[in-house]
Amino acid sequence: MKVVPVYEAEGMVLCHDITEIVPGNFKGRAFKKGHVVKKEDIPKLLDIGKEHLYVWEINGETLHENDGAVRVAKAAAGAGIVLAEPAEGKVEFTAAYTGLLKINLKALERLNDIDEVVLATRHSNQIVPAGKVVAGCRIVPLVVDISKVQKAERICGLHHPLVQVKPLRAAKVGIVTTGSEVYKGRIKDKFGPVLREKFSQLGSEVVNQILVDDNIDMIAQAIKTLIAEGADLITTTGGMSVDPDDLTPAGIRAAGGKIVVYGAPTLPGSMFMLAYVGETPVLGLPGCVMYFKNTIFDLVAPRILAGEKVERKDIIRLGHGGLCNSCEECHFPNCAFGKGY
Repeated sequence: MKVVPVYEAEGMVLCHDITEIVPGNFKGRAFKKGHVVKKEDIPKLLDIGKEHLYVWEINGETLHENDGAVRVAKAAAGAGIVLAEPAEGKVEFTAAYTGLLKINLKALERLNDIDEVVLATRHSNQIVPAGKVVAGCRIVPLVVDISKVQKAERICGLHHPLVQVKPLRAAKVGIVTTGSEVYKGRIKDKFGPVLREKFSQLGSEVVNQILVDDNIDMIAQAIKTLIAEGADLITTTGGMSVDPDDLTPAGIRAAGGKIVVYGAPTLPGSMFMLAYVGETPVLGLPGCVMYFKNTIFDLVAPRILAGEKVERKDIIRLGHGGLCNSCEECHFPNCAFGKGY
């Protein structure tokens, strides 16, 4: 910061607001802190008595806050992100469409370790609607060393994208409902309608539901049938308990399924199973999905529909934040459930 004659201030950045007073008529801000002085500003500055100004000088080694923020934002943003116009050194990131928000957490930490450069985001791996502000980038001082912006750009280039929104595919979903009580008509299946509604909200469709007895071969054959019919994703319902007559895991294995995880560190949803038959994901859903508003299903299904192959480590990481608070009024996804990472 330095003091310069107003005639020499063109192209420099004001360090403070400048107030204009017209007695009996007006008192307010004539020039805002951070304003880049233009040639045409000089007469007005003289009119309000400013022959000298406190300024930051922009040169080959520095950038104005807005210019720096735009460069960092452009480097960090990936698909599905719309960048706002800069204002006071800040650029907002908005979701271009409804989808799954993805944040590269390690790269985000590295970027925020740069002095005077800030990038704040919403939690990763949540559904965000079109038009939602999902992140904001800011340069802290009015003028920043260009070397810091360049360092941020290098980090973003190595780990691109830092922030993106993945679209959800419209999947064809198959349901295998196990249990003799439903298969033999003793009780009515109530799981299917819940899943049809949940998948519909995610833009997918349940194309077939097969009821089977507690029989390994029947479970395996139902899974194979649904895959042959073109199902992109399969769920099994009615089982996933610790009872010895729960044959769902064995049926999934008999269909050629490779179990990724059986048991998830989330409550509700701990009896969850994730498997793959070839490239087709199979979700073994516990009963809580039927009567709790949000469970492990709502943490995993969107990621699969966004084209991710969910791995064991992804499920393990849900433990930090995996306890639902069971609020009287649910605010998910605007809460901590499933957002430890």
